[in-house]
Amino acid sequence: MSRLPAPLDRLPFPVIGSPLFIISNPKLVIEQCKAGVVGSMPALNARPASLLEDWLAEITETLATHNRDNPDNPAAPFAINQIVHRSNDRLEHDMELCVKYRVPIIITSLGAREDIYAAAHSYGGVVLHDVINNAFARKAVEKGADGLIAVAAGAGGHAGEKSPFALIQEIRQWFDGPLALSGSIATGGAVLAAQAMGADFAYIGSAFIATEEANAADAYKKAIVECSSDDIVYSNLFTGVHGNYLKPSIIAAGLDPNALAQSDPSQMNFGGDAKKAWKDIWGCGQGIGSVSRVQAVAEYVAQLKREYAETKARLMEA
Repeated sequence: MSRLPAPLDRLPFPVIGSPLFIISNPKLVIEQCKAGVVGSMPALNARPASLLEDWLAEITETLATHNRDNPDNPAAPFAINQIVHRSNDRLEHDMELCVKYRVPIIITSLGAREDIYAAAHSYGGVVLHDVINNAFARKAVEKGADGLIAVAAGAGGHAGEKSPFALIQEIRQWFDGPLALSGSIATGGAVLAAQAMGADFAYIGSAFIATEEANAADAYKKAIVECSSDDIVYSNLFTGVHGNYLKPSIIAAGLDPNALAQSDPSQMNFGGDAKKAWKDIWGCGQGIGSVSRVQAVAEYVAQLKREYAETKARLMEA
């Protein structure tokens, strides 16, 4: 375990809800935080761009009220994900709003920029950068990231190919800062396993899609409940970056999941076309085999906490 900066040192439970493109919204983020895990969303989910300020105001005001009314059970902090890629023409605008609302945690993806990190640090924010290998991890820390999210094989959406064991081991050889692990984590036992490997937090996304508060189609949630790791396809066709997707959505789009073409990474785009791709092609990780029903965020987090405690107790008895 590493020494954690505020506000990461005060998390009620060692889980960060990953930002889900299109799916994460203020309702989901607020319920995640109130349940004791970091709630997050991509800034790009607020469309048009002017909507982001309304969402940030709603989240900060609602959580402040919750904390005032529940001093013995405060909410976890929230995070905003910034896509640091040249196709994101909103980055500066969205980051200015994050500074204005003093967003506690900034999660950066697909690029590391010193000015973005400096903006977050200007008010005491913490920056976590997601990486798929050790080389990218070093670059992010050199440019000023406070912590890392190791996106291992099996993670939903854009994901790497490294075993979580390999990725965590390599990063921990030189980095003792905040570290989260992403990839097929959906149970409390898996959260504890992530910590046993050397991560401070588990980074969970796909399981939160199958919650009542998530802004996902009912068919999407139903597919997560009914599918397993056998139904996950790894491809770069849809965004130019390799990621994991649900096979039924690929078939519904008229494509053969066993014969997908390769995409040109230089054509990667996070504008309107990207939103359409994610709406029709459902990102999902390999850990969904343990998701058996659609439930409220509070119920799911309570389940994680129960499984975490039970697993820890069982190991101590062994």
